[in-house]
Amino acid sequence: MINLIKKNLNGQARLFAIIAPIMMLVEVFMDLQQPAMMANIIDIGVANRDLNYILHTGLLMILFAGIGFIGGASCSIFASLAGVRMSSELRQKLFVKIQSLSFFELDQFKTSSLITRLTNDVSQIQTMLLMMLRIMVRSPLLVLGGIVMAYLLSPTLSILFCIILPIIVASIILVLNGSVPLFTQVQKRLDRVNTVMRENLLGVRVVKSFTMEDNQFKRFNQVNDDLTDHNIKAQNVTFLLMPIVTLVMNFSVVFILWFGGNMVISQNFEIGKIMAFINYLIQITNSLVMAVNLVINISRAQASAARINEVFAVDPAIREPQNPQIPKNFDIEFNNVNFRYGHSGDPVLKNLSFKIREGESVGIIGATGAGKSSLVNLIPRLYDVTSGQVLLGNVDVRQLNLDELRRKIGVVMQESILFGGTIGSNLHFGNEHASNADLNQASADAQALGFIGSLPQTFDSLVEQRGRNFSGGQKQRISIARTLLKDPRILILDDSTSAVDLKTESNLRSALAERMHGRTVIMIAQRISAVMDADKILVLEHGEIAAIGNHTELLKTSEIYRSIVVSQLGEEALAHVNA
Repeated sequence: MINLIKKNLNGQARLFAIIAPIMMLVEVFMDLQQPAMMANIIDIGVANRDLNYILHTGLLMILFAGIGFIGGASCSIFASLAGVRMSSELRQKLFVKIQSLSFFELDQFKTSSLITRLTNDVSQIQTMLLMMLRIMVRSPLLVLGGIVMAYLLSPTLSILFCIILPIIVASIILVLNGSVPLFTQVQKRLDRVNTVMRENLLGVRVVKSFTMEDNQFKRFNQVNDDLTDHNIKAQNVTFLLMPIVTLVMNFSVVFILWFGGNMVISQNFEIGKIMAFINYLIQITNSLVMAVNLVINISRAQASAARINEVFAVDPAIREPQNPQIPKNFDIEFNNVNFRYGHSGDPVLKNLSFKIREGESVGIIGATGAGKSSLVNLIPRLYDVTSGQVLLGNVDVRQLNLDELRRKIGVVMQESILFGGTIGSNLHFGNEHASNADLNQASADAQALGFIGSLPQTFDSLVEQRGRNFSGGQKQRISIARTLLKDPRILILDDSTSAVDLKTESNLRSALAERMHGRTVIMIAQRISAVMDADKILVLEHGEIAAIGNHTELLKTSEIYRSIVVSQLGEEALAHVNA
């Protein structure tokens, strides 16, 4: 945790982190003078009935209190500034790290877990730094300063600290050892709560349509109660420390009053010094109580730091090549490609070998789970092959500059994701410098200009979170327009016309054929009508190529393809083949 804070304390944050403890030193020094000055008022001013001494010392106490207040307030301000800037730096680095991870690493972390680490866990580290700059400085200084001042008052009574401090330190160590693992479990349970809540919110329409509200309520209650139980267990361990500290310090006060009172009776000690000694004991007590709160936060922050470091420790599976090469053209070739998700499990793609020449239109069809999306994800290196090669222009894609590779490839995913903002801001993802004419042309080619033009604010129309104010077909067409603005040399449509009607799909294919002339288009589809005009069609079955050819050839040679055609278009679609 300390190393994590050090790495992110840069620039002004580091300067503020240095100033804050200095200001706290001022406050502590002034606080330590108060009991001694009060003892002098009693033992000198009151005992001698010297009003001038009482007033003079009282004014000094007020002045010292004011200076201490300024020091404490300044410490709080600088500590807060250091904490905010550090957490901002940490959050930014964590976000950049998450963005650098490949799909393989992102599959290992749940979305809800990454959100928790980026928000709650970073906030825990920020709170910890704030407490370190205040309490971790104030508590030890007050404890040490109080012990020194108490010793100067009475070396005999100060022997008490040799007994109570080891007891309290041992208690703190035991609580730390017991609470850190428990708070780690608390953060994991918080991840589960976020997962269930996120799934329920995103799938609220499904929940309501199936009248499963009670079921979801029970599911949420289960994970919420689990979080509550683990939180209680963790807090119970930390709360044990407070009664121990209170009990020890109360016995200490009784000890001081008993033996100190006897010393006053025997005239070896003044009453003012007894009061000062008790005040120093109270200061030490309060410091130890603050240390207890610090221990609780250390436990939580330690768990949060470990979870953040888990993300930083992940080594991205997809890396930039040391000596990137340049492809000769945009031919795509799969050479004995095998692929599986993770390090174990059955292969999703098995021994794939085929070639797509630059400028060809290619359709990929097959049953759900055949590996269609997995295949196209290998081309822009969203995943890397398990074995074999994916070549672009006779160069392995792993030897190409990653940014350059992905700039040349436009992918429209199965799930059309839109970002909060406007239609225009979403389209500009494809090209930040696109003009209004470019937006109009891309939207027209994607068959989206019709409904966009009917909106009062057209391209300035608001897009709600995840585009929930648009239908599935509208989101798909906006996503296609966004990718067309990228002007890719290779366009991949991953079942991205499933929510549009047949007429719109036909118009879209015609527009794409004209716009992408001479460039490669790869289209995954469930409907035969979407791929039947392609130059080449790949039929996938269980991760293997069952057949390859154009529509006419496959009708003659592939039983699987014929059965798909018959199921969608009827027996009459085979009439000219049988003839």
